[in-house]
Amino acid sequence: MPDAGRFASGRHAGALVPLFSIPSRAAWGIGEIPDLARFARWLSSAGLDIVQLLPVNEMADGQNSPYSALSAMAIDPIYIALGEVEEFLAGGGEGAMSGADRSDLELARSAAAVDYRRVRALKTRALRETFGRFEECHWRTSSARARGFGEFVERERWWLDDYALFRALHAENHGRYWTEWEAGLRSREPAAMDEARRRLATEIRYFSWLQWIADGQWQRARRDASPVGIFGDFPFMVSGDSADVWARQDQFRLDASVGVPPDAFSETGQDWGLPVYRWDVVAGTGYEWLQGRARRCVELYDGFRIDHLVGFYRTYFREGRNPIGAFVPPDEPSQIAQGEAVLAVILDSGARLIAEDLGVVPEFVRESLVRQQVPGLRVLRWEREWQSEGQPFRDPASYPALSVATSGTHDTDTLAEWWESAPDAERAAVAELPAFRAAGGRSDSAFSDVTRDALIATLFAAGSDILLLPLQDIFGWRARINVPAVVDDVNWTWRLPWAVESLMTEPLASERAAFLRSLAESRGRG
Repeated sequence: MPDAGRFASGRHAGALVPLFSIPSRAAWGIGEIPDLARFARWLSSAGLDIVQLLPVNEMADGQNSPYSALSAMAIDPIYIALGEVEEFLAGGGEGAMSGADRSDLELARSAAAVDYRRVRALKTRALRETFGRFEECHWRTSSARARGFGEFVERERWWLDDYALFRALHAENHGRYWTEWEAGLRSREPAAMDEARRRLATEIRYFSWLQWIADGQWQRARRDASPVGIFGDFPFMVSGDSADVWARQDQFRLDASVGVPPDAFSETGQDWGLPVYRWDVVAGTGYEWLQGRARRCVELYDGFRIDHLVGFYRTYFREGRNPIGAFVPPDEPSQIAQGEAVLAVILDSGARLIAEDLGVVPEFVRESLVRQQVPGLRVLRWEREWQSEGQPFRDPASYPALSVATSGTHDTDTLAEWWESAPDAERAAVAELPAFRAAGGRSDSAFSDVTRDALIATLFAAGSDILLLPLQDIFGWRARINVPAVVDDVNWTWRLPWAVESLMTEPLASERAAFLRSLAESRGRG
């Protein structure tokens, strides 16, 4: 297992990529848990030591956004590699699948992007059959493998019990929102809950088994990825239709929804349709749920990014269809007190944190992060002296060590898109940066390999202890992960143009690795 503590100091560099984007040849059309280790081998060859993921929490059927999850704790079974599950192989593996399923599998593998519907349907059928084999060969015989499963269930009971029951009930109710279930189950009446546990015992065991399989693969991948550290993403919220909200209904408002005020992404702001924390009730529990989420992240990751950090200080919400939103807490002193209380709970987990502090973020939030020694993001294109004549770019070499330098996020234009859409004056201002000039960068409007590499070299020279580059920017690709405030079948589906293991042999990937390694060595990173 990597030493997570080593990421608390020193200079590091890594790549941002969603797990779904890095499938191997053996994968079923989507990046799978063991593919993390395969990707880590290329990162290591490139002198990088961090892979920053997006959330891997379980999404509902029909969803492809990792920020709308059925659970803040559970790994999505869509990431399980069937080819590494003992019972699947014992049943004949892919060769024993029906002709229709093998045809679907080939279509999923050959698709240019992730086909979530096809992949989830395929894996659900295969996993249910595989679980049946586990029940027959291990559970009913109380084998050593069954005992290992039982130990996992006991160890993770603190979150797994509510999750597995919720998932069993959710399936029984054909995916309907829990607020539409029968009254006793909606309100979690003890008699109704006990009866459901008896009635759905096998289903509860199935959903627990999925998490056991995912956890085993995850821990192996984390060991195999060493010395590259796996960093996760801590979403600000989960869906209202989630195990967490169902189990803690008093801690959330379902009559209001979280979003963000108007910003660079949207003139009217965004309404995410997610429930609002009842912060007074949450605080009264000692922030128990957030504490548990941090504990779960420490079990899975070497560090993690806190998504929408400002929301923990002040949550922007709208009631009903009211287009005018408000903040809770309403005033700066209470916002600071709340945000620092939440961060203290998360920091107590011992995790290495990164704060996503972009968007409309008041200065007092960033001052608070400095006090608590939590690095925020420095996105090159937005780091300018906005009040100075000509609005020159801040030299990344002057970024504080307590920060994370980056070229963008999963929500932004790629470097190529930004450069080619930037005004002439903006490109000319970038060309004044010393490291950019030293690397041969010019303010030409066309985005070239020289421009790409000069921008990357400029970021490697940043004073920030951590550098994270979206994989698309490392290669100079234009494909987007997500366009904010857009819901369609394109967002969250991007995949590598090659199988992930091909990164070690593809000429372009090998050239990129050599280039990054030279920068990492010269700048003391990784």
